[in-house]
Formats: sequence, structure tokens, C-alpha cells
Amino acid sequence: MRSTGCLPVRFPPAHQTVDRGHGRIGQRSIQTAPVPASVRFPRARQVFVLTRHVTDLAGGHPRTEVAYGITSLEAAQAAPARLGALVRGQWEIENRLHWVRDVTFDEDRSQARAGHGPQVMATLRNLAVSRLRLAGERNIAAGLRRAGWGHARAFVLLGI
Repeated sequence: MRSTGCLPVRFPPAHQTVDRGHGRIGQRSIQTAPVPASVRFPRARQVFVLTRHVTDLAGGHPRTEVAYGITSLEAAQAAPARLGALVRGQWEIENRLHWVRDVTFDEDRSQARAGHGPQVMATLRNLAVSRLRLAGERNIAAGLRRAGWGHARAFVLLGI
């Protein structure tokens, strides 16, 4: 039995996956259970615990990450295998968009802090990333450099 704070939840056996890439081996397991009656999230249907064990290919630097979640998907809609894939897909979004914004645009050091400035700048960055991806760019930083070579390329990317 695992405990989620003060709410004991009995999880059935886990669905497990193992993958190898980027110089490491990752083992993921996800366990789901119906939402306890004491959880007061509207439309919540399942709770889950996702455990990830990662080691490098040489067997060193092991680490374990545990994430807890709640979903509105019924067990029939999202069995543990599907729920694990959905969670992993969310990390793909993190890696494809937020990481690009953090690294390529150096968003953490942005000076836009007042009023609607931060939201406007985030929207413009998202627009730039989206338009470059739609144009077939795989490397956003290189695409930004090419777009900066002349205003005509930027207008083409915007459909102007």
C-alpha cells in the first residue's frame, strides 16, 4: 500500500515499461486506482502513482522520481498503459516547447515583468516556434537565425 499524504490508496500491480536512449536506461511503472471518496476534485475518476528509475548505461548515477496524479479519465478510457503514455506525451510537450522557450529564447532572463508584457512575449515566442515547426524546421535556434537574415523570410513564415 502506498500513501498519498493522509489518504491511503491501494494500488493494483503496476504496468511497467523499460526504454533505453540518450545514454541511460529508464524503467517506468504506473499504478492506478479509483479516486477515494475523500478527494474533492470535481470529475476526478482515477489517481495514479508513476515511478521512474533511471541509471546511465554504465550503471551509475541512479535516481528515482515519483509523481502522483489525478485524472478525469475513467479506467475504461485510460488503462494504466494508456495513462502512462499520456503522461509521457506531456513531457514531450515540455521538451518541444517549454525547453525551447527556456533555452533558445532565454525566457528566464526576460525583462518583461509588468502588466500583460510577460503573456504577450510568451505568446509571440509560441507563435515563432509554431510557425517555424510548420515550415519544417527541426532546429528552432537555426530557424530563428535563418528568419533573421532578411525580413522577407519572416514575412513568409507569417503568411504575409
